[in-house]
Amino acid sequence: MLFDRLLRPAMYRLSHNDPEVVHERTVRALSTLSGLPPALAGLQRLYRVDSPATVLGLRFPNRVGLAAGMDKDGRALTAWPALGFGFVEVGTVTRLPQPGNPRPRLFQLTETDAIINRMGFNNAGAEALAQRLATSGTPSVPLGISIGKSKAAALEDAVADYQASLRTLHPYAGYFAVNVSSPNTPGLRALQDRGALAELLAELRTTSADLAHRAGRAPTPLLVKVAPDLTDEALGELLDVCTEHGVAGVIATNTTLSREGLAAADSRLAEETGGLSGRPLADRSREVVRFVHRHTGGELPIIGVGGILGPREAELMFEAGASLLQLYTGFALHGPGLVKRVNRALAGL
Repeated sequence: MLFDRLLRPAMYRLSHNDPEVVHERTVRALSTLSGLPPALAGLQRLYRVDSPATVLGLRFPNRVGLAAGMDKDGRALTAWPALGFGFVEVGTVTRLPQPGNPRPRLFQLTETDAIINRMGFNNAGAEALAQRLATSGTPSVPLGISIGKSKAAALEDAVADYQASLRTLHPYAGYFAVNVSSPNTPGLRALQDRGALAELLAELRTTSADLAHRAGRAPTPLLVKVAPDLTDEALGELLDVCTEHGVAGVIATNTTLSREGLAAADSRLAEETGGLSGRPLADRSREVVRFVHRHTGGELPIIGVGGILGPREAELMFEAGASLLQLYTGFALHGPGLVKRVNRALAGL
């Protein structure tokens, strides 16, 4: 394919083989394109696939979304639908702006079709995102906003930290993703424990309901993003808490700390700390989706994400119980043609 053979190698050569520079330049270019309606119209003719679905009470033009992490600060919101995405999730955003972890913090595993990242929620903060959305507007597709804990906030202050982001961004979100599963913020995954998660979700749900009542509309759906590294017992407890507190859905999964499945040529990167995404995550993410679907009796909508690098992985994720899918690593490594191929495959199911 043209992207794999020509465009991606050229992008890496021009960026001195630094994946984060490639990422930044891609988002910057798409941000520029967002202000060029004729260019967006041309992209839409190439990549758009209409296969409407209603999930979470929201109308999606198709079931394939952009996962959080690609456009943390919502800089290219008009471009993503033009590339074929049926919804966009920005963030993860934190109450406080933060630079993230020191570079290098993003590593491409070419032979494995994977990425290791330890970005650390680098973002401009919830206020900056709210100002951008107030000025530029939301995209033409449903907008998810992933919220996480500021690194500077102590774990005992996490609830107030999440609440502040939710209040600031509430007018703009089609849904909120509560990220308690990133491996790159110290202590964050402890919020997946029953007691901590119950407290967090209870307060966020109360806050969301109060804001919705004041605005005269239905509460914004809250989803929880889970780690693939949980045991079945821990995942079952987490899902029970989600059900008890009226969570609208689950995003499965975040990146993994496992290093299983790396190609020999990429083994030198196995010692890099951070979360692994891409092909090695596919089987485990699908297992988690299947577990969530079974444990909740199919009553809890699932956004399946992890290791989707082609139509077959997408079909299997859908068959495991996902209602919607998200792409990140597959899109980053193989370009927008993947979005179209996956959408066509799902439309044919």
